[in-house]
Amino acid sequence: MLFLKIKFFLKARSPSQYIFTLILGAACFAWQPLISAAEVATVIAPPTLDSPKAPINKLQKATIAGGCFWGVQGVFEHVKGVRKVVSGYSGGDKSTADYEQVSTGTTGHAESVQITFDPTEVSYGKLLQIYFSVAHDPTKLNRQGPDTGTQYRSAIFYNDEAQKNIAQAYIVQLNKSHAFSHEIVTRVDPLKAFYPAEDYHQDFLVRNPTHLYILMNDLPKIENLKQAFPNNYLLQPATLNGNKTS
Repeated sequence: MLFLKIKFFLKARSPSQYIFTLILGAACFAWQPLISAAEVATVIAPPTLDSPKAPINKLQKATIAGGCFWGVQGVFEHVKGVRKVVSGYSGGDKSTADYEQVSTGTTGHAESVQITFDPTEVSYGKLLQIYFSVAHDPTKLNRQGPDTGTQYRSAIFYNDEAQKNIAQAYIVQLNKSHAFSHEIVTRVDPLKAFYPAEDYHQDFLVRNPTHLYILMNDLPKIENLKQAFPNNYLLQPATLNGNKTS
C-alpha cells in the first residue's frame, strides 16, 4: 500500500531512516483524501437491550477491538464515566503478545483496548453505541482505514453472559434496521486474556496529537464523538497518568 502506518518512526535510529519517514509522510499527506480512516460518524440508535445505569459501587471492564488501538483508546479516553483505557492485545497467547509479533497477523491477537468504566455514569450499551458509531467501521473485515490484517479486526471480547447478550442483540438490532450500508462483521468472542501493549503505545493520541497518522485517522474521530455524543463527551481525557475530569 502507498500508506504504511508510520509507527516506523518510533524505531528509526539512523538519519536515513528519519529521512525516509519524512518522505513517506509527505507522500501520505498528498494522498490524504484517499487513505484517511476518518469518516463522518454513523448515527445509530442505542441498544434496546442494555445494562441499566445503577448505583453499583464497582467499576466494570469492556474489551473491544476496532483497528489501530491508538485511535480507539483516544476515543474512549474522552467518554464520561470512563476511568481508564489500556491499549493491548486479545485473542492470542501470552507468548505472542508483543507488537512486532502481532503485526505479522499470524498470532490470533487483535489490537484491542480494555476500558474501565463506572456503570453509574455510562452503561456498557452506551460504550458499544460509541464503538459502532464513532470508534471504527464495523462493516470492514480485517481492516480499518489504511491498516489491513486480522490484527485489525472488529471484535468484542465479553466478560460475562450479560455483555455477550447485549453485544449480540445490538448487532442483530443494527443489522435489522440497516443502520449501515453493509452487514456488520464484528465478532463477539469470550475474553480469554488481555495483555497490555508496550508503554510507547499507551495514551499515544494524547501524547502525539501532531503525528501524521493521528491527524489523518484519529483526531477526526474525537471531533465526531464530540458532535454525535455531546452529553457523553469528556473534554479532558482520562489518561493512564490519572488525568481525568467528570
